[in-house]
Amino acid sequence: MTSPNETPRAPRVFEPARLGPLTLRNRIIKAATFEGVMPRGAVTDELIEFHRAVAAGGAALTTVAYCAVSEGGRVHRNTLVLDESSLPGLTRLTEAVHAEGALAAAQIGHAGLVANTLSNKRPTLAPSTRISAPAMGLVRGATTEQLAEVASDFERSARIAVEAGFDAIEVHLGHNYLLSSFMSPNLNKRKDGYGGSVANRARFPREVIERVRTAAGDAVAVTAKFNMSDGVPKGLWLDQSMQIAKLLESDGHLDALQLTGGSSLFNGMYFFRGEVPMAEFVASQPKLVGLGLKVYGPHLFPTYPFEEAFFLPFARQFREILSMPLILLGGINRVDTIEGALDAGFEFVAMARALLREPDLVNRFRNETATEGNCIHCNKCMPTIYTGTRCVVREAQQLIQ
Repeated sequence: MTSPNETPRAPRVFEPARLGPLTLRNRIIKAATFEGVMPRGAVTDELIEFHRAVAAGGAALTTVAYCAVSEGGRVHRNTLVLDESSLPGLTRLTEAVHAEGALAAAQIGHAGLVANTLSNKRPTLAPSTRISAPAMGLVRGATTEQLAEVASDFERSARIAVEAGFDAIEVHLGHNYLLSSFMSPNLNKRKDGYGGSVANRARFPREVIERVRTAAGDAVAVTAKFNMSDGVPKGLWLDQSMQIAKLLESDGHLDALQLTGGSSLFNGMYFFRGEVPMAEFVASQPKLVGLGLKVYGPHLFPTYPFEEAFFLPFARQFREILSMPLILLGGINRVDTIEGALDAGFEFVAMARALLREPDLVNRFRNETATEGNCIHCNKCMPTIYTGTRCVVREAQQLIQ
């Protein structure tokens, strides 16, 4: 027991920790990383192995990304839709993760303006009518009836996630996907109760989260991946995102927020940082798209120097105003970074690229055979999302061996 004069001891990395109704075996979560192995949305053996390896490697919770709540909400045709048809495969996935002693989360969302409608052969939705480059055309603002249907889609997908054995559901409120775009002042120009004030722009995401919480029940954790900043002029920034975070906390439906930033529409490097693999991006695309990337790529993918825990300065602002659990994301590669985050009051950290490079890195941290991951932040993993997301450096090493 801590005496009145003692400073409470900060939680340690490899102590069990509570996340809502769950007990996680440590404080490290595998962040959602599009796996690129779901042809036509199929749950493949490769997808299951991707998450089994992360679970075997020591992470407490691995997150399946990105699970669309409808066919129109896919990013493209090779995106998994969390519906009845995916239930058998996802049940196999959660069983494989559980067999390794870890827990599994499903990230659910609607791509909105980020959806490739030509690939999906389905229309998408936006808060307000506007041109979208990913959609390759005009996207109409959603009617209230369409929004009610989307909310129902989220609830249905959440119920299927529970049936498939997922321990947690992460609602995608980031990167200017549909729910994120409602919060963003430069994307939401509505004149009804879903637009205008900060509270109105937060209304639809809050309604969706309430529906998901109801569907999830008491035994499954519900979290949200939440944009602190869009990283674009006139987009969502801390002055308004902190207000929205307080509203989400007051609703009481979330067990944690995972703090992120950036826009898949306008600024894809904001949530990566480091080198821009433009040549590899161009080579991964059809010829016409590749030519467009050569011209517009530097505008869509500006260069930001990599910094360890690059979202920490923004995330600290949220830690000061919120009492709910927070998950720190963004460039976490070292044990001392994780320890520093726990000391600063964050309950968990989320890692992505570092675990692509070394799926067993968490075990190596725990066994004290490593204090820092080998990821070099070249971002050459990013263009591999079209052929199976992987670290090309690790792949090269495996070929040599």
